[in-house]
Amino acid sequence: MTTTQTRPDQREIGDRVESVLPVLRDHARQVDADASFPTAPLKALRDSGLMGLLVPVAHGGLGGGLDDLVRVAAELSGECLSTGMIWAMHCQQVAALVGHGSPELQADLLPRLAAGEVYVASVTSEKVKGGHLLSAHAPLRREDGKVHLDRDAPIVTGGSDADGFLITMKDSESAQPAEVSLVYADREQLTVRHAEGFSWDPMGMRGTHSGPLHLSGTVAESAIVGGAGGFRDVALRTFVPVGHIAWASCWLGAARGALRAVLELVRSPAGRKQFNLESDLLRARLARVRLDLDTTAALIAQVVRDTSLAPDPEAPDVQLRLNGLKVHAAERSFAVVDTLVEVAGLRHGYLRDAPLPLERLFRDLRSSSLNYANDRLLGANGALVLVDRGVGLAL
Repeated sequence: MTTTQTRPDQREIGDRVESVLPVLRDHARQVDADASFPTAPLKALRDSGLMGLLVPVAHGGLGGGLDDLVRVAAELSGECLSTGMIWAMHCQQVAALVGHGSPELQADLLPRLAAGEVYVASVTSEKVKGGHLLSAHAPLRREDGKVHLDRDAPIVTGGSDADGFLITMKDSESAQPAEVSLVYADREQLTVRHAEGFSWDPMGMRGTHSGPLHLSGTVAESAIVGGAGGFRDVALRTFVPVGHIAWASCWLGAARGALRAVLELVRSPAGRKQFNLESDLLRARLARVRLDLDTTAALIAQVVRDTSLAPDPEAPDVQLRLNGLKVHAAERSFAVVDTLVEVAGLRHGYLRDAPLPLERLFRDLRSSSLNYANDRLLGANGALVLVDRGVGLAL
């Protein structure tokens, strides 16, 4: 994903973020307790203009880039990881639409995204294939210049509340599973059915409502993003890198928020009575936590550069860093909170009603390794290491 437009006003974006953080902070505990979709936080994000962060200024958006996405996702997730993830995944969809949407689709949709009218959910999972991104089995059917889709999806984050969907489909009944098209549909163009008897009650990320849906409807041919059968290019150039950067930024922001909370506790007058700030063990744990945060932030920055500047998105070293970012951020962000639970102790770190959000973040971040499984990415990277004989590093 590359941008050549004028850089947005960082102070303006910062002010917009500051305006929504109190709403996320005030609702985070209740969203988790009730496993409820963060309706009020999402409304605040709609009203703030941040739903259009990546929409070009020419279409009414803020004209932001990947570095803006990283900073905003981290700040939002420091208050509520469920809300941060919902927003970041929406931005992943927006990036695909901005980079690969047809002129007709962009003219209609991008101004609505900029105005906060459309929250877009991603539909890529399928019962037959699981989470394998670059294949699809449910086919598109074309008739009279229209495209008909009928699709089951076992997991759609925020799908119950989405205003629109980006959906992967096999391009036709005769197409191979690898001939995948990415299709945009407004909710009003679809019949959306929820699975009977489904109850969303997960360990963590309880506000994301990642449940099953059945979608069917008809859209124009111009709603295909990246052209018929063109999803592979969309995925390699935009969808996957923006997704991994967005996820990693959310996890990093949540872990940083946990460290901020613990530092505030141990530095407080009450905390100085409870915690020995001269302890070598305490200092070593805090140093390790900070190192994990800094290395994750540095890897995010490098992958942003790769995504924006690398001439070949399929180069082994680029793919190794991209996949490695997801794995590293998932593992180390969870490890940070695990260590901080040890630092804070039973009273402040483990109890559900503790003022610090460590217990909630521990549960939330436990999902990060499962969000497109780390084992799958490590297997792919192992094969890439064998190909990249020169061991090309970002030096």
